[in-house]
Amino acid sequence: MKILILSNYANGLWLFRKELLKSFLDAGHEVLISVPPDENCVKLREYCTRIIETPLSRHGSNPVQDYGLFKGYRKMIRREKPQVVLTYTIKPNIYGGLACKLTRTPYICNITGLGVAIENGGMMSKVLIGLYKTATSRANKVFFQNERNRKFMQDRGVARKNSGLLPGSGVNLNDHPFHEYPDEAEGIHFLAVIRVMKDKGIAEYLEAADRISGEYENVHFDLVGEFEEDERAVYEPQIKALEEKGRLSYHGHLDTVEPVMAKSHVIVHPSYHEGMSNVLLEAAACGRPLLCSNIHGCIEALDPGKSGFTFDAKSADSLVSSIKKMLSLTEDERRHMGRCARDYIEKYFDRQIVIDAYKKELKKISS
Repeated sequence: MKILILSNYANGLWLFRKELLKSFLDAGHEVLISVPPDENCVKLREYCTRIIETPLSRHGSNPVQDYGLFKGYRKMIRREKPQVVLTYTIKPNIYGGLACKLTRTPYICNITGLGVAIENGGMMSKVLIGLYKTATSRANKVFFQNERNRKFMQDRGVARKNSGLLPGSGVNLNDHPFHEYPDEAEGIHFLAVIRVMKDKGIAEYLEAADRISGEYENVHFDLVGEFEEDERAVYEPQIKALEEKGRLSYHGHLDTVEPVMAKSHVIVHPSYHEGMSNVLLEAAACGRPLLCSNIHGCIEALDPGKSGFTFDAKSADSLVSSIKKMLSLTEDERRHMGRCARDYIEKYFDRQIVIDAYKKELKKISS
C-alpha cells in the first residue's frame, strides 16, 4: 500500500511513532510523510520513503492559512493517490480529514488530545468540534487515547460509530528499559518533563518546588522542557529566581530525557489535560514512581497507590500534599513503587499494541 501520513511535528513522529513507521516499511508499504520543515525532519529519513515538507502553523488560527492547508492537503492527495492516509493532531485531523473525505480516500485519524482550544470551551471550541464532526464522519477509524476524550467528543456527535481506543502511543520497552532506583544518600530528586506553559501545570510545579525545598533540605527539583514562546516572559523570571535560590535545576529542552529520568527518584506531571501522557508512560517504563494530575490521560498510566499517587489539577496545595505523601514513604517503598510502575506498563502499554491496531485497520482497508 501507499500510505500518506499527515502530522504537525516531525519530532513527535520520530519520538512516538517511528516503530509504527518502520513496521510499515518492513511490510513493504510505501510511506510518505507530510510535516512542516524543521531540523527534526532528518530524523525521519530512515523511517519513510519520502518526506513532503508542508508549511503548517501549529498554534495559529488564521482561517486563510488553514484554508490554504486544506487545499494543500487535497492537492497532495490527488497527486500522490495514497491507498490510505493517517492523520495526527488537530489541524491534520481536521483539514487532512476533510481533504480525504472530499477525495474519497480511506483515512484513519488519531486524536492524541483535545487541546486547549477545545478544552477551554467557548465559541472556538464549538467551531472546532463542528469541524471535527464533519472531518471524521467518513473516517475508517478515529482513534482516541483515553476514554474521557472519546466520550467528550462522542457526546458532541464526533466519531459515534467509528471510534477506537489506543493506549496512548505506547512505549518501546527496549528503547525505554528499566533502570534500578537510584540511591537516596544525596537526596531525593523530583523531575517534571513538561513544556513550560500554563496548561502543563508549570505554575503549580514551581510553587511546589519553592515550598517543599524551603521545608526539606534533602529534596531537589528538576525541570526539563522548552518554553512555549508566548508564555516565556511569565515563567522564565520565576525559573531563574528559583535556580538562584538553589530550589530548582532547569535543564532546558533535551532530545533524550532518559539519562535525567534515570537519575531521578520521582516523576511529577501536573498537566491540566492530556490525550495520553508519553512522559508518564516512559517514566513508568524507566521504573520510577509517579505523581500526576487526577485527569484522564494521566491516571491511565498509574496503578493507583501501587505505582504512584494523584493530585488535583491546577492546585499547588494538592501537589504539595502528594509530594509530602511520597516523602513519607521509606526508600524501599519508593523503590518497590517504581518496580510496580514498570510491571504495569509492560502489561498494558507495550507499543506493539498500537502497531497491531493499525495493522488491523490497514488489513480491513486493503481487503
